[in-house]
This record gives sequence, structure tokens and C-alpha cells, in this order.
Amino acid sequence: MKVLGIDPGLLATGFGLIEANGRELQALSFGVLPTPSSRPLRLKEVFEGMRDLVEDWAPEHLVIESVFHQRNVKFTLSIGEVKGIIGLVASLAGIPISEYTPRQVKQAVVGYGGASKSQVQFMVKNLLKLEEVPQPDHAADALAVAICHTHNLSPTER
Repeated sequence: MKVLGIDPGLLATGFGLIEANGRELQALSFGVLPTPSSRPLRLKEVFEGMRDLVEDWAPEHLVIESVFHQRNVKFTLSIGEVKGIIGLVASLAGIPISEYTPRQVKQAVVGYGGASKSQVQFMVKNLLKLEEVPQPDHAADALAVAICHTHNLSPTER
């Protein structure tokens, strides 16, 4: 089963695709879809990048890390737009979407909801048997979201 994890962002949206076979997890692809503010059509670029990922890899599940409630309303609304685009791509492809809070992701990956970013990255590296911590941070976060989802599935779903 392939799970596509997403860490939505306005300047860069992280993605991490893993394959789960029982308890075995393998990273298939990870990185970011860069969308700097200098690009006038960045939401279109998020749509096209997500569409390409879904078409190329055919994930069975798409999972998104939910956004912290920010004091900056404009930032929060912009992240909501990115999440809407991601949801549209998944919906058009018929892929179910799940969402997890950062605390849920940390709990699933590290075993402690208050874990640090470096602890999460270390566990992502180990759980996926990678030689290095995935870079950039958004990609590591997206892989962590995907791992979290696999931990929340029943063994027969993996």
C-alpha cells in the first residue's frame, strides 16, 4: 500500500511517499514542491505538482499534516488554500484523505506527542532505514505524516 504524506506550506509543500507492506515501511520518494512568493501562479504549481505525484505513483491514501492555528490570519488562509488544492487533487483521483495534528504525528513516530523536530527526523530515518535524515525539513515532516497514517491502519489494511 502506498501512502502519500503532505506537509502543506505556502513557500514549499513537502511530500513523502512510502510503501507499507505489513510492518515493513519503505520510502519511495520525497521532496518539496517549491512555490516562492515571486511566482504569480503558485497555487497552480501546487495543483500540477500534486497531480503529477498522484499520477506517477498512484497512492492509495493521501494524508496531510494539519496546520497550527497561527496568529497571522493571512498566513493561515494561504495554507488553507494549499490544503484545498491538495484535497481537490486527491478527490479528483478518488484517493481518501486523512489529516493528523503535529502532536498525533509525533506520538505515532516517536512515542511522545511533545517530541522535538530532531527526534522525529531521527525516527523517520530509522523507521524507513534511510542513510541520512531526509532533507529538507518539509520532506521529513511529510514522511512522518505518512508513517503516522500507517500506524493508524489495521494490519489487514497495510
